[in-house]
Amino acid sequence: MADVLADETIEADAAFSGNHLLSTLSPEARRLIEPFGSLVRLEAGTDVLRRGDDVEASLFPFDSTMISMAVQLSGGRSVEVALIGLRGAVGGIVSCGHAPAFTRAKVLVGGPAYRVPMKAIEEAKERSPFIANLFCRFSDYLLAQVMQSAACAAYHSISERTARWLLHAQDRTGDWIALTQEGFAGLLGVQRTTLNAVLREFQESGLVSTGRGLIRIADRAAIERRSCECYRALEDHFNEVIGTSGSGRR
Repeated sequence: MADVLADETIEADAAFSGNHLLSTLSPEARRLIEPFGSLVRLEAGTDVLRRGDDVEASLFPFDSTMISMAVQLSGGRSVEVALIGLRGAVGGIVSCGHAPAFTRAKVLVGGPAYRVPMKAIEEAKERSPFIANLFCRFSDYLLAQVMQSAACAAYHSISERTARWLLHAQDRTGDWIALTQEGFAGLLGVQRTTLNAVLREFQESGLVSTGRGLIRIADRAAIERRSCECYRALEDHFNEVIGTSGSGRR
């Protein structure tokens, strides 16, 4: 029994140190959440939420896990509005009471996440002003990400948007991004041929390298120069409302 408990503690420590929101909690605040949480492994391609679903739990990704939040349109189309990785959470941490999911949340890069039932989240927010405030501030950042995505799609080129997305993805999952070009095009809401042309130019310029279902960031500085202002605007806002991460990855 002791070995099992030790393993569970190690797993919880990985989540509370690996996810930026969880890592900001004091020992007292952590004790309001940890007894109810469990470590889960998310598989790439899995929907963790669909529009209209009852939100039963919050997921706090860590390590390289990455989840895309997308609005679904008619004809099977969808467009990404937010990208969640180790700096955030998916699943109603900012809601008040029952609220069905509006977006689809799909796992882009599989890996670990910490699952906490909504009842425990709501009780923790009631008992801890810090937790309530932290999740409220994350809500502000999430709304900013959605609004910035709308502005970006309206005014910036596909090349600029591609560079911006690659930067966000690298921040959340590292240099290697497991994503097909077809899937990438769907996230941006563009034709695959259009995205292929952009990635081909990026590859010829030494910014990225691509393989079967993989994109590798080769020159981050150059990608930052190609990106629109939206990436830096969101980074600055995250640092202002949440704070910089101590995990070594932005």
